[in-house]
Amino acid sequence: MSNIAILHEEELRAAVDINLETVDCIETAFRTLGTGSVVMPPVLSMHLPDVNGEVDIKTAYIPGFSGFAVKVSPGFFDNPKRGLPSTSGLMIVFSAVTGQVQAVLLDNGYLTDIRTAAAGAVAARSLSRENSAHVAILGTGVQALLQLRALCLVRPIQTATICGRSQEKAEKLAQTASNLLGIKATASSNFEASVSNADIIVTTTPATEPIIKAEWLRPGQHITAMGSDQSNKNELEAACLSRADIYVPDRLSQCRKMGELRAAIEAGAVNDDREIAELGDLLVRDTPARANSNQITIADLTGMGIQDTAIATLALTALRKESVVT
Repeated sequence: MSNIAILHEEELRAAVDINLETVDCIETAFRTLGTGSVVMPPVLSMHLPDVNGEVDIKTAYIPGFSGFAVKVSPGFFDNPKRGLPSTSGLMIVFSAVTGQVQAVLLDNGYLTDIRTAAAGAVAARSLSRENSAHVAILGTGVQALLQLRALCLVRPIQTATICGRSQEKAEKLAQTASNLLGIKATASSNFEASVSNADIIVTTTPATEPIIKAEWLRPGQHITAMGSDQSNKNELEAACLSRADIYVPDRLSQCRKMGELRAAIEAGAVNDDREIAELGDLLVRDTPARANSNQITIADLTGMGIQDTAIATLALTALRKESVVT
């Protein structure tokens, strides 16, 4: 094998960021999934409770793409105490024609962070009210700010409330968001009020117990639940799914095992054999997901290999244009 590009985080950060091109790239991946032509095996997931960690391996082949990515994504959630980021990882890109290695992307989880935020924007653009102006972000990690940045690309966000276990982190993130995005962002420790007053709610935490109760929800709201990507995680009370008018998983089979749907099935709030349209299915239809502005919608996003192949391809394309990669 020759001409294998080895790319580091700095180069990948320069090539890919949160913008509409990235959001559209991830939406295209979802749409292709909705056509049924994608080859995407189940996530290989390893939970490491003794060290508060996890490792996921994801991949997907998307017809028409020159390559496919295999992503290894560790998440070790005690790392911030050590002065280290919670997430890291890398992607290996193979030729979709020959199977030869094309590139190793040593992104330390950066591309995963970007594609995850872009997926949140895709879900909000499809499911939330077009005039949604206030967002509540539950979580104070890297993904919290990225989700807010992505939302501002697709909805006219004017104000944001940041909630987290640490008031200090919430206040710091709110100040950063205000300065970066030109919106009014504030910190709050009142999860109930923050959720009830929001048009869009994004949950991005490693919670293993619900942090949102169904009784807090109001007509017209949209929730994007990002954190439940392991079978032990859960951010939404089970009744949230039965109260929602529209529930949309990224991958139904996957959400039955590790998403908010898993917890709702175990609680008896949702039948385990219920057929539910995926986000890709809704996008392929090209018709509004909402029937009216009073409906409550939930997107259950557990993260998929199509997103990794799509974002890796986007990064390599950008770097080839800059002659960084041949």
